[in-house]
Amino acid sequence: MDAFFASVEQRNHPEYRGKPLIVAGDPDKRGVVSTCSYEARVFGVHSAMPTKSAMKLCPQGIFIEGDMHVYKEVSNQVFSIFYKYTSKVEPMSIDEAFLDVTESVNDGRSATEIASMILREIFNETGLTASAGVSYNKFLAKVASSLRKPAGLSVIKPSGAISFLEKLPIEKFYGIGKVTAGKLRSMNIKTGKDLKALDLQTLISHFGKAGAFYFNIVRGIDDREVETDSMRKSYGRETTLPKDITDTAKIRIYIRRLAIKVAKYLQRDKLSGRTVTLKLKYSDFQSVTRSKSFTKAISDGNAIGEIACELLRKTEAGSRPVRLIGVSMSNFPDNTNSTIETEQLKLPFEQE
Repeated sequence: MDAFFASVEQRNHPEYRGKPLIVAGDPDKRGVVSTCSYEARVFGVHSAMPTKSAMKLCPQGIFIEGDMHVYKEVSNQVFSIFYKYTSKVEPMSIDEAFLDVTESVNDGRSATEIASMILREIFNETGLTASAGVSYNKFLAKVASSLRKPAGLSVIKPSGAISFLEKLPIEKFYGIGKVTAGKLRSMNIKTGKDLKALDLQTLISHFGKAGAFYFNIVRGIDDREVETDSMRKSYGRETTLPKDITDTAKIRIYIRRLAIKVAKYLQRDKLSGRTVTLKLKYSDFQSVTRSKSFTKAISDGNAIGEIACELLRKTEAGSRPVRLIGVSMSNFPDNTNSTIETEQLKLPFEQE
């Protein structure tokens, strides 16, 4: 969907139309921008930006907190349209999904025709616009979807994929974020053609497992299926701190609180996981994650908290101010249920 939350608000409130509208959290509580209208993007405002920064860039903007209940209702409308055309729908967020129409029953229509029909039906039913990308794999379809926003439809055919990727700026590759793009540019890698010149071992040595992914996608290779399984891959909670902190003892308190919340969700859904992940965002907005996996699944909040606190030692917290903390559990065994075998892990508790 195009500028989803903002577009819903502009649809429902005529007084917002044609104006820079920004859906964001409270600036006094270190809120961030959820999304903004295209009128606001002209000023450099974008999602995940601190609300205070957005206010400096666009002081004439209209700032609202939004209504998630309304957005979910519209999202349900949009997804119901998707399911008219195929059962193979993989939700990516409240306003985005992958659709596999390879075997869709639509009178022999092409994927491009189906995408066009979906966009038209979304507009007719909701009054909102969406953009679509059509290609033979998920990576290329995702890249194509952002080429002609808003209300755009782009197609990347197999015959033109390689030449398209070779010309594509490195920042436009789905899966390559700002930090990685900066690192690649420091290596004088500016386009897909430059990236393609790097061999597999070089990419892996610089980027780990992600290097193999980059090696494949620049060659138009992405064999991931559209996953229709509704089971969640992870459970997590995170919080943006009232102010940046360097006190690791205070950070551990936050970690343990988050771990207890994660455990409540796990126990509610009768799940246990094997991997604990700690996420930190430093004051300069650089994010890092540290994970630890076990052979036995756990769901106890205290154990999750202690593992996450142990992972804290592998970060620069203490020497670098921290603004956001997150804890998550993933790697759920197949057929996890209330009778799954679990293990009480022995952990080196600290004296604090």
